[in-house]
Parts: sequence; C-alpha cells; structure tokens
Amino acid sequence: MRLPLLSLAVLVAFAVPAFAGDVVVTGGWFRALPASVPSGGYFTLHNGSSKTITLTGASSPACGMLMLHKTEDKGGTMDMIDMPSIPVPAGTDLKFAPGGYHLMCTDVTTAMKPGATVPVTLELQGGAKLPVTFVVKNARGQ
Repeated sequence: MRLPLLSLAVLVAFAVPAFAGDVVVTGGWFRALPASVPSGGYFTLHNGSSKTITLTGASSPACGMLMLHKTEDKGGTMDMIDMPSIPVPAGTDLKFAPGGYHLMCTDVTTAMKPGATVPVTLELQGGAKLPVTFVVKNARGQ
C-alpha cells in the first residue's frame, strides 16, 4: 500500500509545478461595494500550456459564494449569466473585465475593503487549484 501512495505523491509533486508554471494569473482585483451588493472580481488568466484548460470555479474566504459569470448584451438589456465552466485555449489569455467575464462575490465579508488583499483559489478541470491574491479597489476601480 505504501508504494502506490508514494508513487502518487511523486507524480503529483512533479505534475503540479509544471502545470502551475503554464497557467498564470495577473491583475487580480475586486471592486468593493456596500456589503449588501455583490462585488465583481477581475483578472487575466494566461494559458501558456499546449492544451486547452477549463476554469470550473473559484472560492475565497472573503465571499460567501464566488461564481464564474459573464455579462452579455441581449438586445439592449445586459444579462448576467452563470458560467459552470470556461475553456481557455492553449497559448491564449482570458480576460475577466467589467462588462464581460467576471467573478461574482456574494455575501461579502468585512475583508472586502479598498486597499486590502484577499486570497482567491481558481479551480481547474481535473481538480487543479491555483491560489492567487486579489487586491480590493474602490467602486471606481482605483
């Protein structure tokens, strides 16, 4: 029993750093709003690997729930759509920005104050987790 567990541990130890180096998150930030209003989270995810990766979720202790969303124009009406997953093709960037893809943070905690930083964990298909830090900005994004 020890040999299979050791083999699995060695496999994970070598697989995680290679994967993590291929997927990079930059510019992560949340827009601080009153506690009763959900806050948007924005960042750029770079997939430097040779395969499509799929973002499947996110979590943060600063949010009761953190969801993948997309804002779409439906004939002049802006709709927010819950996204169960978002594929990111090899060698591309996926931008989470106001008016497009974003993280929706509900049940915001007191940690969500301008100038603070909060941890976020992005979840990828296959179970990989990517821990990142987001800065909290004011309602104007400053």
